[in-house]
Amino acid sequence: MPKSENETAADDTLLTMGKAWMKQFEDAGLYPLGLMHTGWFDKVAEINSEVANFVADRIREDAKTQSELLKCKSAEELQKVQMRFLEKTYAQYTLETGKLIKMGMDMMPIVEGQTKHTPV
Repeated sequence: MPKSENETAADDTLLTMGKAWMKQFEDAGLYPLGLMHTGWFDKVAEINSEVANFVADRIREDAKTQSELLKCKSAEELQKVQMRFLEKTYAQYTLETGKLIKMGMDMMPIVEGQTKHTPV
């Protein structure tokens, strides 16, 4: 079934908006999305998987700690469980942050003179 005049106009408007949006990215020094190859999308999928696995592991840890807290019979025992939880959580988040930063840096193209760099 052919598109109506309104549908065609709407499609043309969306296409024009998309082109303007891509132009803004190019002006900012970013490559157009059309030049991103499947490797880039594979890396994004890896990062998403990593984050999902981390969140699932953290939820399991939180449930385990909650169970341990409910079994505590003294304030001292409760404090030890809380301290173990905080130390382990801090270590896990620190490690995960490093992993995600490395994964993000590995997917960024390094092309001299073709991108605008912001010092870190």
